[in-house]
Amino acid sequence: MSSGKEDKAKGTADKATGKAKEAAGKAAGDNKTEAKGKAQQAKGEVQKGKGDVKESHKK
Repeated sequence: MSSGKEDKAKGTADKATGKAKEAAGKAAGDNKTEAKGKAQQAKGEVQKGKGDVKESHKK
């Protein structure tokens, strides 16, 4: 089981990667890549939230 800090770090990384994919898709006019980027950002947000919950339960 991963720690809250690991989940938060993975979430932040997914959000950043998703943002880059979205921008690349938008610049290239590739709707599929843009959508994948948005989805990855959402996944990252959920992962980060999961880490926040784990961290708050540790206290």
